[in-house]
Amino acid sequence: MTVSSATPAPPARHTVNGLLDRLPYWLLVAMLLGVLMLWRIFTDETYTEIFNYVARGVVVTVVVTLVAFTGAIVVGLLVGIARVSKNRVVYEVATFYVEIIRGIPMLVLLLYIAFVLAPAAVLVVNWLGEQLLALGLTTIGEALAGFPVRNFDFAARAVIALIIGYSAFISEIFRAGIESIERGQVEAALSLGMTRWQVLRHVVLPQAIRRVLPPLGNDFIAMLKDSSLVSVLGVLDITQTGKLYAASTFLYFQTYNVVAFLYLSMTIVLSLGVRWIEQRMPQQNR
Repeated sequence: MTVSSATPAPPARHTVNGLLDRLPYWLLVAMLLGVLMLWRIFTDETYTEIFNYVARGVVVTVVVTLVAFTGAIVVGLLVGIARVSKNRVVYEVATFYVEIIRGIPMLVLLLYIAFVLAPAAVLVVNWLGEQLLALGLTTIGEALAGFPVRNFDFAARAVIALIIGYSAFISEIFRAGIESIERGQVEAALSLGMTRWQVLRHVVLPQAIRRVLPPLGNDFIAMLKDSSLVSVLGVLDITQTGKLYAASTFLYFQTYNVVAFLYLSMTIVLSLGVRWIEQRMPQQNR
């Protein structure tokens, strides 16, 4: 009689219990609420009208978030590299930038850039145009000298504010990622004749960027939500379109239900994506 060496299958009851233990109940509840909201949107004329109106701001919200986050990553990476620089001046300037920007609330920063720095920048452009006119460069000079403040789009001002505000936080993420790379790798690369810039580019940054992807994903979600602040400048994002509709119809409950549903739908999808990346990261590092 031959004795089988195969491992017996676990009882079905234990398998079911294991699946139930790992089941994301919060996600099931969120999906149920989402389905109920969708059903209401497709079956209720009031909700359908609100959704069609408010959804026009989705494109603006997504574009503002993508452009601002891309700019914040570029600026944050440069500032993060400066924060680990051996040059004292570069380090002090970068640290001053990070500490000052992080100490200002995002809404205050948004208003300051929109109504203080933006007009000041236009004055500089006008002055530069006048100097070009004095040099005989009429075409470019007239265009710059006559550039009005009102032509500086508020959406552009909002994007610049988000870039400046979030780059300070993202720079600290990059700084931590760069400093997490073992010193021995840097010394080994330098001993092979690589310059510090080559070490940073080919050894440190590829590993650091991979390590900071999850926190960068969390910052992207935070920026998507903070993009609603651009509504104070009149930019027609989701929040502003919802505010306008509610003010004209007094349907505040229904309108802000739809606004919250749109933001939650996007943030939950992004949160699941970030969680998926976090689960895959240990496998990549091994």
